[in-house]
Amino acid sequence: GGVPAMCDGVTQGRPGMELSLMSRDVIAMSTAIGLSHGVYDAALCLGVCDKIVPGLVIGALAFGHLPTIFVPAGPMTSGISNDQKAAVRKAFARGEASRADLLTSEAAAYHGPGTCTFYGTANSNQMLMEVMGLHLPGAAFINPQDDLRHALTVAATHQAVAIARRGSNPRPIGKVLDARSFVNAIIGLHATGGSTNHTLHLPAMAAAAGISLTWQDFADLSEITPLLARVYPNGKADVNHFHAAGGIGFVIRELIGAGLLDGSASTVFGDSLSDHAAEPRLNKDGLHWQPAAITSLDPDILRPASDPHAANGGLRMLDGNFGKAVIKISAVAEQRHRISAPAAVFSDEAAVKAAYADGKLDRDVVVVVRGQGPQATGMPELHSLTPMLSNLQDKGFAVALVTDGRMSGASGTVPAAIHVTPEAAAGGPIGKLQDGDVITLDAASGHLDTSADLDSRAAAGPLNQAPQRGFARPLFAALRNGAAPAESGGGLLAGKDMS
Repeated sequence: GGVPAMCDGVTQGRPGMELSLMSRDVIAMSTAIGLSHGVYDAALCLGVCDKIVPGLVIGALAFGHLPTIFVPAGPMTSGISNDQKAAVRKAFARGEASRADLLTSEAAAYHGPGTCTFYGTANSNQMLMEVMGLHLPGAAFINPQDDLRHALTVAATHQAVAIARRGSNPRPIGKVLDARSFVNAIIGLHATGGSTNHTLHLPAMAAAAGISLTWQDFADLSEITPLLARVYPNGKADVNHFHAAGGIGFVIRELIGAGLLDGSASTVFGDSLSDHAAEPRLNKDGLHWQPAAITSLDPDILRPASDPHAANGGLRMLDGNFGKAVIKISAVAEQRHRISAPAAVFSDEAAVKAAYADGKLDRDVVVVVRGQGPQATGMPELHSLTPMLSNLQDKGFAVALVTDGRMSGASGTVPAAIHVTPEAAAGGPIGKLQDGDVITLDAASGHLDTSADLDSRAAAGPLNQAPQRGFARPLFAALRNGAAPAESGGGLLAGKDMS
């Protein structure tokens, strides 16, 4: 069966983005409908992009007795550099580049089949599927047109048949995805500077397997996990360069050697995750695997655990007097890890863009965008604000973003406290913030506070200004109304055991 496959890149800043996170639940249910016929001995999940992989995992776990292998498409070949792409986006936000200039740049960056090449949610998904043992080793970042890509797809099909027949060592997805797999996933996410969206997806996926994950688990593991990789937006390289430097096989080898990944975890290939410290090769005799690189081929991109880019992981948890939040700091300069500035409070992206265009944000400012949580608008990404906030930062202003919505797996150099929970629509204190309130975001200490006396205030209202009609919004009202808090995964199915 097929599932919806919306593109977050196309829907950024548009009404369709409100359906993005909810599509994860629709994909999970679509997967379950496909598997519900009860005629399968195994399953192949063809998923790569943002909500598709988590949705497929949640749906497949409802049929945990089935051996399940994830088969990726791989990234497109590298186009123009990510710095070039970002420069045109920022110029467009300043009014210095035309829409035609922007389209030309985007077409040169995203020019062929495969995933986008930056290290956002889609490519974080692929890293996770390998670290969690659901891929064949080294499958994630082989380009679609490569003969090796086709060979890996064929091999995945053969392996699915083989493990479905192997009575002495069954490997259903419900057995492969145990507590070790999810701890390994968080370690891998931190070590590679992966997407903030997985602070939503991994708890939802874990709950479907009967396992509880909290943001505190992410925070605790971040403290002991070194940052091994710098891939855009955490560096200049893309995932093709990361793969050429040693890739996931190198990362797995290093993290197992450092005692951080559990190499005994079950997988769909070999005896355990230790066998995934390997890279595939294709020669005249066919597909085979060889040990992963022992040393990085480009230390600017990939480093060993003994000499990492940073001692701690790329994601941090924040807590304070108006809720909990998540921040990705691996791309944020250290001098910007602490921002204290007056708030400018908005209820939607459009209002922020209008204020920017009018020059009202040309100052030290913490931009607060509330009413964007799971119950309010479905928790859209606000990535289209990135070029504007980056421009303000380039002018020398201290700038940060605070929102109960999402940012993006590609969140970059502007400090952004996202996924604030409890959200405004659920009565969270973020709904009491006012223009001019001084907000302090301190990623180093893990604090997110305001000096304002929120206890003495009533919430501003109405907090959810988003229209509830148009763009199929009424169809998804039940999913919004039943959405779990962000820390549980932010969707209708989040927090629910599918095992």
